[in-house]
Amino acid sequence: MARNELRPVIKLRSTAGTGFTYVTRKNRRNDPDRMVLRKFDPRVGRHVDFKEER
Repeated sequence: MARNELRPVIKLRSTAGTGFTYVTRKNRRNDPDRMVLRKFDPRVGRHVDFKEER
């Protein structure tokens, strides 16, 4: 099965300024805007917002 652009790979970059990233996929039909998720940043040692970068 070929990968399509309905579920592209995105990078989530930490807003704490550490440069830590998560890589995930998202459904463009359900989330057309840029994603913001609250996830754990191990360099800071706490949960922070991670914003999508393309």
